[in-house]
Amino acid sequence: MTLTRRALAATTLTLPLALTAGCGRSPVDSAQAATSRGPIRIWVSNNEQELAWGHAVTEAWNAERPEEPVTLQEVPAGASSEEAISAAIVAGTTADLVFNASPAALPDWVRAGGLVDLTAFEGGREHIEQRSGELARGYAEDDGAGGYYQLPWKSNPVMVMFNREIFAAAGIDPDSPGMDTFDSFLEGSRQIVGTGASASALWPAPTSDFYQPWFDFYPMYLAQTRGRLLVEDGASTFDSPDGLTVAELWRSLYEEGLAPQEESTDDAMTMGTTAMQLAGPWAIATYRDQIDYGFMPVPSADGISPEETITFADSKNVAMFSSSQNRLTAWDFLTFATNEEWDGKLLELSGQMPLRADLLDTYPDYFAEHPDYTAFADQADRVADVPYLSGSIEIWQRFRDEFSASAIFGKKSVSEGLHDAAEQIDPLVQKGAR
Repeated sequence: MTLTRRALAATTLTLPLALTAGCGRSPVDSAQAATSRGPIRIWVSNNEQELAWGHAVTEAWNAERPEEPVTLQEVPAGASSEEAISAAIVAGTTADLVFNASPAALPDWVRAGGLVDLTAFEGGREHIEQRSGELARGYAEDDGAGGYYQLPWKSNPVMVMFNREIFAAAGIDPDSPGMDTFDSFLEGSRQIVGTGASASALWPAPTSDFYQPWFDFYPMYLAQTRGRLLVEDGASTFDSPDGLTVAELWRSLYEEGLAPQEESTDDAMTMGTTAMQLAGPWAIATYRDQIDYGFMPVPSADGISPEETITFADSKNVAMFSSSQNRLTAWDFLTFATNEEWDGKLLELSGQMPLRADLLDTYPDYFAEHPDYTAFADQADRVADVPYLSGSIEIWQRFRDEFSASAIFGKKSVSEGLHDAAEQIDPLVQKGAR
C-alpha cells in the first residue's frame, strides 16, 4: 500500500454539495430494498492482495448461495478511490458495498444520504461491536451513541520503521534503539546524520496534501496525548502544550536538516538515503527483500511505555450505499466477509490488521509463523483514527497548511501556526455541526 492509494483528491471537498441534490441518482424504494435479496456488486481496492482476498470471498459466497450472486469489481479509476466513489454517488452508479471507505470522507457521504445505517439490520450493532470491541465506538455517529454507517474493517497502525544497518552504522543498537522520548529521538536523528550513516534521519513527504499529517504530526500527537483526536467536543485540541511539544520536535528535525524539506524523487528507504519512516504493516511486504528493517512505537515527550502508546489507525472500512436494492443480501455478505475466517484470510493475504479485538489470541498460528507482524497486531488494540466530522478534509487541509508553514518551512513560529490553524478550524467544526 502506498500513499497514493490512500490519497484523497481535492475535488472530494466540493462533491458533497452536489450529493445533497441527488442529481443523477436512480430512485430506490428504501423500504423495499431493506427486505430484498438478489444479485449485488462489491467494490474493493485495486491492490493485488485485496483483490486476491475479494476473489476468494466472493467465490466462496457464490458457491454457497448461487441464487444471490456477488460480482466483484475494483473501485472505479480516479485520482483517488474517494474521488471516484463521490462521483459515483452523484451519478447513482455505486455498487452495493465498498470495502475501501476512508473515515475522513465518510461523514460527508452520510450527510448527503449516500450510505445506509448498518444498525438498521437485525444484529447489526452487535456484529460490529462484538467484532471490533471498544474501538468500534470511534466509528459511530455521535461517538458511539448513534448508528454505524461504516463497519471498521482493517487498520495499518503507524509505527516507526527503521533500517537496522543504518542504525548500527550510526552507533545505535538496532535491537534496543532507546529513542522513545522526543529528546532521545532527536538525539538519535542527529547521530544518524552526524556520523554520515544516512543523509537524513527520516523523510516524510513535506507536501501540502491534507492527509500528510497522518504520517508525521498526528501519530505522535495521539501518542503524546494518549489518544486525543485533532478535534473533540466541537473544538480543536492541538493548540495546546502537547500539540506545541509535538510540533516543536518536527520543527527541530526540519530546521537541523535531519528531515529534508523537499520531496524524495525515489524510495528513500530502499535507497538508504533515510533511516526511518512512519509506516504501517503494509511496509513489511514492500521492504522485506530490500532492507534489514525493524519497528518501534512512535515516541512521546516522556517515553510512554509501548503497552500504553496509542497511534494512528490508518483504517479503511466497509460501507453500504443507499443505491443498493438488495440490502438483505448485501448485509449478509458483509457479515460473511467479516467473520473470523475471512478476516483471517485478509490478514494472511495482505498483512493488514482486521479491526477485530484480540488479534494475537484470535490468530495465534499466523503470528507464530509471521513474527514480523506481531508488533502491529499488539499495536492494533491501541489506535485512534481521524475525528468523525463533516468537512473533515477541509479541516485537515487547513491544519496541514499551517503545519507546513511553521514546522516544516519556518515561515512562522510553531505556536503561531497551531494557533492560526485552530482559529480557522473551529468555525469549520461549528459549521459542520449545524
